[in-house]
Amino acid sequence: MKPAPFGYADPTSLGEALSVLQSEGEGAKVMAGGQSLLPLLSMRLASPTTLVDINRVPDLDTVVVSDDGVRVGALVRHVDLLHHAGAAAVQPLLARATANVAHPAIRNRGTTVGSIAHADPSGEMTSVLALTGGSVTVATPAGSSVVDWADFFVGPLETSVHGPAVVTDAFFPALPARTGTAFEEISRRKGDYAVCGAGVTVTLDHDSRVTSARASYISVGLVPEVHDLTEAVAGQSADTADWAAAGALARTLVDPDGDLHASADYRRLLVGVLTERTLARAAQEAQNR
Repeated sequence: MKPAPFGYADPTSLGEALSVLQSEGEGAKVMAGGQSLLPLLSMRLASPTTLVDINRVPDLDTVVVSDDGVRVGALVRHVDLLHHAGAAAVQPLLARATANVAHPAIRNRGTTVGSIAHADPSGEMTSVLALTGGSVTVATPAGSSVVDWADFFVGPLETSVHGPAVVTDAFFPALPARTGTAFEEISRRKGDYAVCGAGVTVTLDHDSRVTSARASYISVGLVPEVHDLTEAVAGQSADTADWAAAGALARTLVDPDGDLHASADYRRLLVGVLTERTLARAAQEAQNR
């Protein structure tokens, strides 16, 4: 199919982009990489009156790494984040999750912040933003504000941002000390949307005993969720912790839907398997940090 007719604007400043969005009203849509939006247009699942292409807006293509975390601009492509050594050192989940985003061609063009703003519950980066306790910066004609991840995601493909606004960056806090991470997903074919995916963090004390175990899943809930699994393994050694118990606990905390790709019961089973597997890997990494 072909998209329905729409207008096109390519502003050269953030102020101009916001002005166009304000004048065009609710029918206007921001586009960065377009890897999620353009298929929706082609299938006529979205019919914006105007596409506001922000690729010519300056200063949105930077990755800023500090001791506090990683700030990713709205025009940073997945592939740039995948290969950013500084970002990976501060927040390893970024590269691990980005490596699972679709195919190289999509990672070369798609943007991490665009994926988050798209709010697809099957998206890897929405899960990472939640698991790391991240936030986004939203620019409007009245100024910019920071929105915590828990207040940002409202439903599938829906965020709390309305009216003329541009998500200018996402911030991913740094890992705490003695914390390891892992990310893994299962899909029918490499590069397809995941049937189920899991990102986890494990934090240890100085005796290598578990003080925290947390997980977030993709293609499981309607919005990103973070589940605390610590009670299943608290105080246990990283080498011998009962990760299967954590997986069993995780299965009781999720409420997946079934579809033509997988039943709800199969997704719940995968949650347990992936949780057990990834927590064990994260715990091993935590011992070396």
